[in-house]
Amino acid sequence: MRWQLEHVPQLYTGGIDWNGLLLTRDAPNLLTNLPPALRAYPRFANHEPGAAEAMYAEGYPEGSEDLWKGHYAFLWDSLQRTVREELDPDYDGATQGGTPFCPEGTGAGCDTDYDYASRPAAVHDAVERVSLTGRISRPLITLQGTYDVLLPITRTGDVYDRMVADAGRGDLHRYYRIEKGTHTDGFHDIAPKVVRPMQDCFTSAFDDLVAWTRDGVTPPPSRTVPAPAGNTTTGCTP
Repeated sequence: MRWQLEHVPQLYTGGIDWNGLLLTRDAPNLLTNLPPALRAYPRFANHEPGAAEAMYAEGYPEGSEDLWKGHYAFLWDSLQRTVREELDPDYDGATQGGTPFCPEGTGAGCDTDYDYASRPAAVHDAVERVSLTGRISRPLITLQGTYDVLLPITRTGDVYDRMVADAGRGDLHRYYRIEKGTHTDGFHDIAPKVVRPMQDCFTSAFDDLVAWTRDGVTPPPSRTVPAPAGNTTTGCTP
């Protein structure tokens, strides 16, 4: 949705971005977020000293630890290999889509050891072609959970909000940080004491977008939306 409102805004009256990914030429971007988690999580699972701190340092927040196992098993590795194969296919030579769950220290061709900063300029050029700028031209409401551990909020939503402001488009943007929301509501069933659902937040945001674009009613200011008691679905009014 961000890319659409930056590049083809004439097709839309506005948009809602729910946990959108971020690519930039340098960092942060998806290819700098995921490899550190692929390296640190196995050490965390083995209770090795410093592993949790390594995860926190890369934007995976304290309190979200119960979500890491499922993301490691089903999301981090596959997303890293899929996106990296599209943007940097030469990294693993003739191999298509990398080697699943290759151990840390395997070296060249292993996505766990992927170091975007050291990759050739041509790779950074490829990422730049699909990168965001913040130059939206239609109203945009962004929702992202503070417990998003697929795309950590401090490396994605917070950064894009600053990009929009720096581009002089802040009046077109509302950014709601949903406390204890994660990337997909299905994880509420896995960790109900940790995660709050975000579907109601999306519904409220959609109503706000309609009022903004159709009637000129400005949405509430950007803010962090507190989690309801018990992380239940009790409505979500920004």
